[in-house]
Amino acid sequence: MGLFNSQPPWYVAGLSFECAGCGNCCSGPEEGYVWVTDAEVEAIVAHLGLTEPECRRRYVRQVGRRFSLREVPGCNDCVFLTAPSPQGRTCRIYPVRPLQCRTWPFWPSNLVTPEDWAWAARRCPGINRGPLFPFRHIEEKRNASGE
Repeated sequence: MGLFNSQPPWYVAGLSFECAGCGNCCSGPEEGYVWVTDAEVEAIVAHLGLTEPECRRRYVRQVGRRFSLREVPGCNDCVFLTAPSPQGRTCRIYPVRPLQCRTWPFWPSNLVTPEDWAWAARRCPGINRGPLFPFRHIEEKRNASGE
């Protein structure tokens, strides 16, 4: 809640979400950033069995003073998103995916208004489906998102 806002957020009763495995949150066509910390890069390095310099060269780009995962040129999909299959699209680094990925869809930009949530739901079939996440959980994810 804002410093001068005495009203609880519109999502105080909770929100439903269940990942559909579609990969839409990780795909273009828009360009985006998946911010990564040094610790997250180290986890990716260990998961993929690469050296850190090799991992950074292949999968990480510098944007100003921060670092982001690369995107596939032309389509802007995350470099770790697999090609479509009957089972959906998966993340090659799912067990060690960055915090930003682990907090989807509870990002501040999706939670400003019910309309922002509905806009995200147009792209993500898992929004408004599945288990109801309580307000406390949503706030923890929103505050940790790094967005």
